[in-house]
Order: sequence, then C-alpha cells, then structure tokens
Amino acid sequence: MITIKSREELCCMRKSNRIAAGVLEALARAVAPNVTTGELDVYGEELIRAQGARSAFRGYRGYPGTICVSINEEVVHGIPGSRRIVFGDLVSIDVGVIYGEFVGDNARTVLVGVCDAEHQRLAAVGREALKRAMDAARSGNRVSDISHAIESTARAAGFHPVRDFVGHGIGRNMHEEPQIPNVGKPGRGSLLREGMTLAIEPMINMGDWKVTTDRDGWTVRTRDRLPSVHYEHTVAVTAEGPPEILSLADCQ
Repeated sequence: MITIKSREELCCMRKSNRIAAGVLEALARAVAPNVTTGELDVYGEELIRAQGARSAFRGYRGYPGTICVSINEEVVHGIPGSRRIVFGDLVSIDVGVIYGEFVGDNARTVLVGVCDAEHQRLAAVGREALKRAMDAARSGNRVSDISHAIESTARAAGFHPVRDFVGHGIGRNMHEEPQIPNVGKPGRGSLLREGMTLAIEPMINMGDWKVTTDRDGWTVRTRDRLPSVHYEHTVAVTAEGPPEILSLADCQ
C-alpha cells in the first residue's frame, strides 16, 4: 500500500533527510586515497549519532555496517572494512538514517582523482539520470515515467541501468511501496500523487546491466566487472511542478 504523507509527516521527513544529506556530504569530503572504507563507516556512525539519529542500515536484515561503501565494479551494498581507497576509484556511498521514526536516504558516487574520460562520463550520466528521473516525479505522472527517464538517459549514452535493484517508497520504513525500477516504458504503474515520498536511485553500469552478489550476501557487483555508479535522492511529490528534494544538506 502506498502511503500519502501528511504535512506533519513531511516535516519529519525533511529533518531525517537533512541529517542523511549532511552525513553524506561530510563523508564525501572525507573520501581520499589511503582511507579505508571501515574508517568511513566509523566516521559515519559518529556523525549520525551526533545528530541524535541512528543508522537505518545497521542490523537491517543482518547488514553489519552503518553505511554502504561500494567501489568501482561494486554496485550497491558494499560492506565497509579494511579496503583502502586508491587514486582512480569510483566510491559510491549510501547513507540511511532514522530520526523521529522517519527514514532519510541518499547516495552518491565520489570520483577519487579519476582521469579516465569514460569513467567521468559514466558519473555525469548517472547524475543526469537522477536529475531527469526526479523531474518526472510529478503529480499525475506514473511510476514508470521515472523509470523511463533513467533508462533512456543511460541508454542514450551507451550505458545500462541495473534491473535487479530498484528505487522505492520511503517513510516510517526504509522500503515502502511503490517499487521504482530503473527501466520501463512510460505511462505505467501507480499514479503519482501529492504527498508520496520516493527514494529515486539510478544505478548505472558502464557495461552490461547484469549483476552478481558476493558470498557475504550483500555486496552486489557487475557481472562483467566494469564500473558502476549510484546516485540517490529522497523526494516528495508536490501538487504541481517538480518534486521537493528532501535529501539536501541545506533543506529547510
């Protein structure tokens, strides 16, 4: 069932997402060569607790980390640990927090001294796909209009969106209805209405869309081992025009 958020609930979601956005911003600045993904995780925990929030990821279905850190061919759900970041890495960070019973969720890919033009282009296309997908999240549109915006942007650039993982509704729970695939024909699925809150998250692969999951049960990586990028914002559908982006560090 899709939940429509009240004015009071949207106010709470602005707070949780503002916290998530601030944590992601600080972590992105901390990404640097020789820093371990585990050190980022510890820093993320400190930042989240300092805001009176808690991680939405730690303990979720047994996930052991505070944040997700996925590097290069790792698409999503990378478990932080001893791996050190090096020049040329594409580091995707996903931050989810719970504050006042509501979840905030956002992600981005940080390029660490990346000089490869195709890797830079992949990241630019990922950002553009998110931008166009959010613009499609308008009252009166359908869920698949968001999906189509992601797929068409990626494919026009010669890249492929991941099919096995999706965006989602969000609120008191991290994953709510509707699911938002990264591929699809326009004009299908649930009608978008004012008060719906959505976590839109393009995952774009340089090569094929197919992925595999490691033996740890979490880390998802491209099957062909080519790099992937991941961008995510949480938005609220408004009465008219584009949605409100809740996961901005300066969101009021």
